[in-house]
Parts: sequence; C-alpha cells; structure tokens
Amino acid sequence: MARKSRLDLRKEAEAAEAMGDSEEKTPAKKKKKKKATKRKASKRTKVKAVIRKRLVWGVFSSSLKEEARFPYDQRKAADEKAAQLATKTKRTYFVQPIKEALPEPVKAETEAEE
Repeated sequence: MARKSRLDLRKEAEAAEAMGDSEEKTPAKKKKKKKATKRKASKRTKVKAVIRKRLVWGVFSSSLKEEARFPYDQRKAADEKAAQLATKTKRTYFVQPIKEALPEPVKAETEAEE
C-alpha cells in the first residue's frame, strides 16, 4: 500500500468536513496527547567567598625558582636584585608579579565576651 501525500490527506479531510463526518473518522487528523511537563529543578549556585589578595614582586631564576619577594611599591629593588643575581651567576633572572592571599583578620575576643 502506497503512502498518501499530505495533499491527498488534506483533500480527504476537506471532503469529509463538507459531508459532515466527524473528525474521528478521518485518518488525516489525529489528536495529539499532551505531554506532562516537568518542572526543572532550580540550580543552586554557591556563592564564592571573596578572598582578598595583595600583589608582590617576585624575582625568579630561569628554572622558575623563586629567589626573593618584594612589596609592590619596591619594583626598583626587585629589578636591582635580579640584576645582581645575574652578575653573580650565568643564569637569567626576571621579575614577575605574584598574587598572595591576605590572612583573615582576627576579631577581638573582647567584643564577643561583652
């Protein structure tokens, strides 16, 4: 049995409607069942704790070994240290910024006791 094209099915449906037949007898129109919709579970995202950091200058060798650390405002001293180490040995040294976490401030116990 050959499949009927959409056009043929449409013509049959229109003819059936014109004759007054009910929708249940026509093969062209099928009732669709509604699918039950599921609610998606809401995703809970964790709030990341803000970690305070500070920037310091690190003097490193060519093998990425840290030789010294300097505060952020002492960049010239870090460059001088890298140049000094380079003259002593045949290795190359460079200065690179390092972000390090600040320690948590400790709340005074006297406030908690009162």
